[in-house]
Amino acid sequence: MEKPPAAQKTNEPLAQARPVSVPSGRAARFTQLGSMTVSVAGSMAVNGLVQLGKGQKSTLRDLLLTPRNLHKITDQLAKMRGAAMKVGQLVSMDTGELLPPELAQIMARLRADADYMPPQQLKQVLNAQWPANWLRQFAKFDVRPIAAASIGQVHQARLKDGREVAIKIQYPGIAKSIDSDVANVGALIKMSGLLPKGFALEPYLREAALQLHEETNYTLEGAHLSRFHDLLEGDDRFGLPALITEWTTTQILVMDFIPSMPIEDTTTLPQDTRDQILHDLIDLMLDELFTFGWMQTDPNFANYRYDPTSKRIILLDFGATRPISPGIADQYRRLLSAGMKDDADQLHDMAAEIGFFDHETLPAHRTQIVDVMRTVFAALVADTLFDFSDNALSRDMQMKGMALADAGFIPPPLPIDILFLQRKFAGMFLLGNRLRAKLPIAQMLHARLANTA
Repeated sequence: MEKPPAAQKTNEPLAQARPVSVPSGRAARFTQLGSMTVSVAGSMAVNGLVQLGKGQKSTLRDLLLTPRNLHKITDQLAKMRGAAMKVGQLVSMDTGELLPPELAQIMARLRADADYMPPQQLKQVLNAQWPANWLRQFAKFDVRPIAAASIGQVHQARLKDGREVAIKIQYPGIAKSIDSDVANVGALIKMSGLLPKGFALEPYLREAALQLHEETNYTLEGAHLSRFHDLLEGDDRFGLPALITEWTTTQILVMDFIPSMPIEDTTTLPQDTRDQILHDLIDLMLDELFTFGWMQTDPNFANYRYDPTSKRIILLDFGATRPISPGIADQYRRLLSAGMKDDADQLHDMAAEIGFFDHETLPAHRTQIVDVMRTVFAALVADTLFDFSDNALSRDMQMKGMALADAGFIPPPLPIDILFLQRKFAGMFLLGNRLRAKLPIAQMLHARLANTA
């Protein structure tokens, strides 16, 4: 395997990443996460005593969210990769103005490129998955990855037959460590004091573990990729890499390589181009929900790229693909209809049916939740064009959400499919904010409701 000169690279380097071996044994991973938790707890205790000595009282949240502790947590999760980092990414998802700037900057470490395997560990993984003398089948294999994330890293290579390929290689031991990783991160979240008293975290941790087990099956991801090739056949707005089955295993996914630019870099393109990109992605999301019955539920920006030559959006990473039941699609169809008409009674009924609150939720809290939903829909239909760069809605939502929490609302456990849908919606909103896009959202939703009635 060779390390390519800079001129050969077609993708940007991993700016913050370092070659760090992935701890592959469950015992080693458990020890490292446990040590981090103990270390953070000790730091919190010391800080608490210091503050007390000064005559000041601090909450658990204040003691945890110090720059020192956050650096410690994010660096450790970045080294661990796997489920530990994946859960951290979910917690640290960019929320615009919802996080203080200093915390947003620190937590961005988990959204950036992960550390990557050093060459020797990489070679061990490849030797275990591929036939002997596999390297003879490659004309070039770049040892430095072009992308590294929570579960695996991606390398660019060229086969002897001339095909340029992208190879996603799973970190060793990741699949076997999911349950213990999730449990340890769950313990850290509980210790933080960030959760409202009485909040049931365990159902979410169980579902997160189940989803991560699916995401570590690269053969299954390859099947999802092939499914979306069929679903999007003839749609020139999107490009998907072709699966190369003869080199794909449960822990290695091989596809053809499509030159492209990160979706975030399109912020330098003209307004109409940025608007069209977001329009097409939202249109695809609505197709996934209402037409396909399948959705790629991970809105991580790294999963979308752009080819300025063909003007196509390149879709990557189908590990988090899930079926959407007709029942859930119908619920969201009726929810959209109620919201677009500002029908408060129907919004209340749909919120209860979907599970945003249950029979134990106080009437006052129900009213607040419906008010939050009406706020969102009012903003979407207020003008001909919805300006995603305007943070007024985010600030309003933050204020109402904090008021709801201060009032003692404890959300009931949501079905995991609903959580993933909400995550996808939020991701599209955040991408729109990043691209500073302006779209006729009300018109798009009215047209979709008319076509799916």
